[in-house]
Amino acid sequence: MTVRKVWVGATLAVSSVLAFVMLLVVGVYVIAGNLVNGVGGGAAKTLAKGSVPAAYQQLVATWGNLCPAINPALLAAQLYQESGFNPKAQSHAAAQGIAQFIPGTWATHGIDGDGDGDRDVWDPKDAIPSAAKYDCTLAGYVKDVGGNLTENMLASYNAGAYAVIKYGGVPPYKETQNYVKRIRALEKSFAAPVGRVDPSKQAAGAIAYAQKKLGTLYLWGGNGTPEQGGRFDCSGLTKAAYESVGITLPRVANDQYNAGPHPERDELLPGDLVFFSDDLTNSRAIRHVGIYVGGGYMIDAPRTGAVIRFDPIDTPDYFGATRVTEDGAKALPTTV
Repeated sequence: MTVRKVWVGATLAVSSVLAFVMLLVVGVYVIAGNLVNGVGGGAAKTLAKGSVPAAYQQLVATWGNLCPAINPALLAAQLYQESGFNPKAQSHAAAQGIAQFIPGTWATHGIDGDGDGDRDVWDPKDAIPSAAKYDCTLAGYVKDVGGNLTENMLASYNAGAYAVIKYGGVPPYKETQNYVKRIRALEKSFAAPVGRVDPSKQAAGAIAYAQKKLGTLYLWGGNGTPEQGGRFDCSGLTKAAYESVGITLPRVANDQYNAGPHPERDELLPGDLVFFSDDLTNSRAIRHVGIYVGGGYMIDAPRTGAVIRFDPIDTPDYFGATRVTEDGAKALPTTV
């Protein structure tokens, strides 16, 4: 009887492993099928869950609808690009605050957003409304220029409205063209998606890389280098997995969250990055990331003393997910 119980237990364990492996295989083929069938949806105007820190979310949601040329996700993308939502940010060019106004521009375009009687560039309650107002003012300057109004507005923010008017659209300056492209890509990362979003073409390769690292001992700050014994921490693993298929992600988990649109829990596909936080209202507080593989599981490097392994994602600290895109990853600022 004892021998039979052991045999039955072993058989069930093997069956479970085989079933799980089959689930992974099916998941990867789902990706391929969706690529062929063109799963996708349009851009959204509302903010993705937790993409903007809770302290600023209502400000961005309200002022992001100030004029037709902007929307909350676009305003959030600008603020993230400029300062990483840091109200104390200051650049070498003397740009100040969460919206990075230079003193001359602030003197002209800064407003008293919270109605407390002063205009404080360091106060997000003034700076965020001022950024929206300035965007809309620029849009007014270039409203008669051909092409996309929002992109002409962004180009004006970077190069000045005169340049946009002179060239009849986004001017042929590489810096300006890249600025417009980055903000439009980041806009998708901050927007709540409508319907399904396109699966990543590189997802299967990223999963394959992570699977090869199963059983590797965790190392805090680990990037998998030979000097580190090929060991990783959570975001080091996800960065390396996507780097293996030609996509460069930021080093830390909370910045990786902005590398693409955010599918809902029931829309996850293998290859999505899944994130965890003790503050479910703020993506800047994310502290852990893994690679979704299907069936409610991820591959992750969990903590000191543990190895890279399969873990369930449905835990109280599950924050959300990102479907990594090449454009989204390229758009992320390197200084945030």
